[in-house]
Amino acid sequence: MTRPQEVDTAQIRARYPDVFDRPASARLATPVMIVAAFAILVYGLVDLDFSPSRFFAGLSQLGWISLMMIPPDPGSSLPVYLKALGETLSIALLGTTVAALFALPVSLLAARNVVPSKILRFPIRRFLDSIRGIDTLIWALVWINVVGLGPFAGVLAIAVSDFGAFGKLFSEAIEGADQKQVEGIRASGGSALHEIRFGLLPQVLPVIAGQVLYFIESNTRSATIIGIVGAGGIGLQLAEQIRVLEWQKVSFLILMILVAVAAIDFISGKLRFAIIGRRAVA
Repeated sequence: MTRPQEVDTAQIRARYPDVFDRPASARLATPVMIVAAFAILVYGLVDLDFSPSRFFAGLSQLGWISLMMIPPDPGSSLPVYLKALGETLSIALLGTTVAALFALPVSLLAARNVVPSKILRFPIRRFLDSIRGIDTLIWALVWINVVGLGPFAGVLAIAVSDFGAFGKLFSEAIEGADQKQVEGIRASGGSALHEIRFGLLPQVLPVIAGQVLYFIESNTRSATIIGIVGAGGIGLQLAEQIRVLEWQKVSFLILMILVAVAAIDFISGKLRFAIIGRRAVA
């Protein structure tokens, strides 16, 4: 049995000075960040008036509300709730579709490999950032004051909010496309439109379709939230039942939303896998 070779610590220190002789700033960076994060957490809890006693005292109220929700019961309002759920799904589907249709041509102008000039791309990207920076709920409040209460305001709110998000996501997908197909079309004498139509779009459309399907699922929840502020749909019904303390109807509405989201997630997942599989075969 051979003896293990002795390790020359001095030689290793000399070979890797950055590991053994780190500067004080590098050694203290992690502890300082941890202490700073903890201090910010404590300050936030104090500033926001966080009270453990109030929290635990409220648990009994939460338990009482949970008991009042059992069993879920729509009463005589099931047709109204089904119509409201249909409105919510329509708001999500139509708003997402409109946003995707308008965002696709704008995303081409924001892509580096389509518009090389930074001077032209910069204002388009900042425009998309400014729209994306405003939450869907705020857009809903704006459009409700512009076009009035109802599903139309909800469609516009989701469409405008998703327009900024889709513009960014689509442009990134276009920039990540393989340029060999584009170069082949250019070498064969194709125009810039041919490069986009036959070189870029066939590569990015499956990615774009997957993103749109995911946003339809996500916007079903968003359409519920903006319905609470007056954009119609099942969110409006939910807010009214909470206001009058009809907890059994509230639990039934929540159950309807969960089932709808789960069904959309299942369908969109199947469609995404089908699109990805078709792309892989192609």
